[in-house]
Amino acid sequence: MTRPPMPRLLRAEWTKFRSVPGWVRASAVAALMILLFPVTGLGGAPPDRASPVPIGPDGTPVSAGFYFVHRPLSGDGRITVAVASLTSVGAGDDGAAAPWAKAGLIIAAGPEPGARYAAIMVTGGHGVRMQHDYRHDRAGPPGDAPRWLRLTRAGDTITGEASADGTRWSEVATVRLPGLPATVQAGLFVACPQRVDGLGTAGDAATAAFGGPQLAGGWPAADWTGDQRGARTATFAGYPRGVSGGFAPAGDGFTVTGAGDLAPATRSDLPVGAAAGDLLFGTFPALIVVVVVATLTVTTEYRYGMIRSTLSASTRRGRVLLAKAAVVAGVTFTTSLVATVIAVPLWSWLVRGLGVYLFPATPAALLRAEAGTAALLAVTAVFALGVGTILRRSATAVTTVVAATVLPYLLALIPFLPPPMALWLTRVTPAAALAVQQTLTRYPQVDSVYTPALGYYPLPPWAGLGVLCGYAALALAVAAVLLRRRDA
Repeated sequence: MTRPPMPRLLRAEWTKFRSVPGWVRASAVAALMILLFPVTGLGGAPPDRASPVPIGPDGTPVSAGFYFVHRPLSGDGRITVAVASLTSVGAGDDGAAAPWAKAGLIIAAGPEPGARYAAIMVTGGHGVRMQHDYRHDRAGPPGDAPRWLRLTRAGDTITGEASADGTRWSEVATVRLPGLPATVQAGLFVACPQRVDGLGTAGDAATAAFGGPQLAGGWPAADWTGDQRGARTATFAGYPRGVSGGFAPAGDGFTVTGAGDLAPATRSDLPVGAAAGDLLFGTFPALIVVVVVATLTVTTEYRYGMIRSTLSASTRRGRVLLAKAAVVAGVTFTTSLVATVIAVPLWSWLVRGLGVYLFPATPAALLRAEAGTAALLAVTAVFALGVGTILRRSATAVTTVVAATVLPYLLALIPFLPPPMALWLTRVTPAAALAVQQTLTRYPQVDSVYTPALGYYPLPPWAGLGVLCGYAALALAVAAVLLRRRDA
């Protein structure tokens, strides 16, 4: 008996698929769910007077809240100060401070939230840091003892230094702030981001004791002035109950209390914001439809005895299974890709039109989310085909695949599920593939709620898809072995 070539098997399986109107319609319905289902997540427009989202120099949303004790600096100059202590409200009565509570020196290009800045600081749990323009962070010399800090401006170049005794200095970093105006505001600052509290966050504030600032260079005669920066922005959560920001003289220095943060904004900072993954929420109902169709392409043949004719066409049953997999994967990928490529820009435009803030994403990240979602559905179809071949029963196979792919993610959305469990479920189960939809960034210098429910996955996008590919390959391999060994 001659073996039919692979193109002939593919043509035969494609003919079977398109000859069943229900499968064709279901594939179209899955694509429509991707395209239309996000409307269910829009419960209304944001408030008419929503606080503005501060945007950093690179065009991304930032947290830009801190208490600032400042004076004008015209031209070049230097400021030196000792930070005697740093505590925070949420740390309790042990005298400690939150890990990313910050106190130090800052030069700000302007008063508007999101303006360029450079700062050197001590932190509650991460030592001395030099940070600028929200995203950039450099660690200083190790050690947790109170330190002296120094910030020097030369044109648009800012140098941060630290010292344990005010005599021997170590450079932490030198950065450039292009477009820095001739006169800037410089001085002392304190910030304290919200602390992570279970599945949410809670307000916090920090207090620092500074020694007398030592000034050199172009400092005009002026009094020290204090104000809370970024107080009316969407990323500023305010102060804990009974606490307010301010500064007071303490000897020749100051005691300063502040809240907020200078850092990239995360999803928990903008709970009413949307990410690209939200625009693909129709993936979940589409996934169920795809699983049903892919399973039926093989279990229907077992149910009606057509599998005998199918297998008699080739002595190599594995080739028949591969042909089926190629057809269901190809149909699913093609229809899904068309839907995602339309859905993401369409819903981005609609969401922005409703006044909802949409986290920015690069064109490459959006393309990856679109193509990755189509690949996710196609590989799930192959997984379902393999499980259907193994179990031979439609209901059992569909239930198994849905339980393995959709259920773990739905469990990860449960509010009271511990974050480690949610991260585990989206790391080792087929639901890890949903990481291809992630366009948000997890920042090491920002403590936040990084969970799948907020669009943060434990694996990189393609690694998450790789987990699903592993499950699909295993199911297909087992199915091929059983198909050769079992009677039709």
